[in-house]
Amino acid sequence: MVDFRKGITALALLVLFAGLAAAQVGGTGQVQLTCSTGVTVTPNLRNEGFTEQTGDITITCTGGSLGNLATAGTVIPQVNITIFYSTSVTSRLYGTSGTANPNEALLLIDEPGSGLPGFGPSQAQKLCTTPFTGCQAVTGYTGGNLTALNPADGTQSPNVYQGIASASIGNNAVTFFGVPVLPPTTTGSRVYRITNVRVNAVPLANQTQVYAQISASPASSLGIINSQLAVGYVSTSLSTSNGATSLAQCASQTATKSYGGSLSFTEKFGTAFKTRIQAQQAALYAGQGVPGVSTPTGQNIPGFPYNSESNFVFPLAANTWAGLADFGTRLKATFSGVPSGVRIFVSTVNITNGAIPITAPNPIGGSQANGGAGAISYAQLINGETTTDGNGGVGSSPPLLTNTDTFNGVALGSGGVPLVEVVLSGGAGTAVWEVMNTNPNSNETFTFGYYVGVASNTSTNTPLPGSYNINLSYAPTTTSGAASNTLGIPRFADTSTASKFLTINVCRTILLYPYLVNEIGLDTGIAIANTTQDPFGTLAQAGTCTFNFYPSDTTLAIPAPYTTATIKGGGTYTDTVSQRVPGFQGYMFAICNFQLAHGFAFISDLQVQHIAMGYLAVVLDDPANNSGVRYQHNTQFVENGAH
Repeated sequence: MVDFRKGITALALLVLFAGLAAAQVGGTGQVQLTCSTGVTVTPNLRNEGFTEQTGDITITCTGGSLGNLATAGTVIPQVNITIFYSTSVTSRLYGTSGTANPNEALLLIDEPGSGLPGFGPSQAQKLCTTPFTGCQAVTGYTGGNLTALNPADGTQSPNVYQGIASASIGNNAVTFFGVPVLPPTTTGSRVYRITNVRVNAVPLANQTQVYAQISASPASSLGIINSQLAVGYVSTSLSTSNGATSLAQCASQTATKSYGGSLSFTEKFGTAFKTRIQAQQAALYAGQGVPGVSTPTGQNIPGFPYNSESNFVFPLAANTWAGLADFGTRLKATFSGVPSGVRIFVSTVNITNGAIPITAPNPIGGSQANGGAGAISYAQLINGETTTDGNGGVGSSPPLLTNTDTFNGVALGSGGVPLVEVVLSGGAGTAVWEVMNTNPNSNETFTFGYYVGVASNTSTNTPLPGSYNINLSYAPTTTSGAASNTLGIPRFADTSTASKFLTINVCRTILLYPYLVNEIGLDTGIAIANTTQDPFGTLAQAGTCTFNFYPSDTTLAIPAPYTTATIKGGGTYTDTVSQRVPGFQGYMFAICNFQLAHGFAFISDLQVQHIAMGYLAVVLDDPANNSGVRYQHNTQFVENGAH
């Protein structure tokens, strides 16, 4: 946890730097305000997230006395309020000075626009446009209510103050300068709400609380009770799993021929996956795929739990919206080391199994989300992990990828699942989906399909046999946990671990001839049939076989291996031990470079006068395809129902 005493010392230096004049509220001999603190909702923060939303802090003040403030036109004392967090603050910055910059954190006075009863909540939300100094206010009367007025024109004074991130305090704090404090005296309370504060949850341990310490300067202005609060609870939020598929090197395959596997993302608490803005407000934002509205105005009720990547959305300037995220939660699959000759395709939406895509909700991002009737978990493939959903969320949809490709002349799609090819560079590529509809009342799993196309060329050893990995994570991923004016929100650390998604098996058959002999008048005939030409639609293959002889007398030298000529699909090779290794007695492994080899041995004396016997060679499991298992009797490779 942060040493808050150091932070308060830094705050004193910042106050001197700012040169603000602040006085005890109410003047000489008058009563200090008494302020209690609270957190509207203490949210779960994703341990993988660099920009996690903390709970809103409320400072509710009562008491004080007006003294000369009861006289209209009297300047209201100002106070600086700083919140120190137990991890770094990562709210979006709006500046590049490197020392002190405004950010998206906001302080609201008296819950403006909330719809609650009272004079303050009925006021319009008005921004103080000088965040480094705050905004001076004077007392006045509006409709019989004592209120703060703008001294320049006598209209309502600002009630929305923008936070400042300052290097002189540290990266774990946000300060609101020059906030006027008008005592409510005995007529009610004055409420200060701090919202849109994001923090870096990555360095914190799982199941850690994030704390905030509130400080006011001058301290005599506000008597804050319970100045330290828990504003978030850090939890690991994502678990993933994926299927694995095995393919033969020698068998070309289109992406439509079979289902490759599944990629599953499961949230560990119900609010881990979020839409860009609250689903019920989607009709007010074009950024969720619902077009036609020019300004986002629906997500601006103080203290409302929106359950979205955006929080309290407030216009700071044209196309600049505090609290507005760049996109909803994104889910990423990173394929690595994919060999030449392999193409990867993914479903454009989440699926229920290999053949059934999720039916799109109507509207996408609309009222069927967030626990509404017929709630649907829905995500769409997009064109990159960092591409924004639009200019401030206005006038555009998420940048989708669509089904526009074919493979080997065959239109993509498997059983109605629309597919898009993953662009690979150096064997690596990513697929990213954005959550469009989600239900915060349940732990959801989003499952996507992946499909594999193979262009076989065994003469060039393509694709290269082996196992290949995938990583599943949130997106976008970055290594930066610092506040930024350029990096997107949200963003995440890559906490994934690699897992196997594809194995390319060598196309060969291993035959064991357990006894061969060419001694004492005996000889052995050897036959190998290449049965890849058959009525079952097996791809005909051709290849050589290499004989490896091992004599029973271990004191004898092992003969050199012998490689046959190419055996075509449907062809049979015959030989004798007397021709290959005269005088041999022992066993032999035949390694054939095609999938469906079958062997036979026939032992007899000359002209089959007295002794004759035959046996089938044993088909062994290939250690290259079976994690080092040497062999198992009576097994053979099978492809597409072939023998």
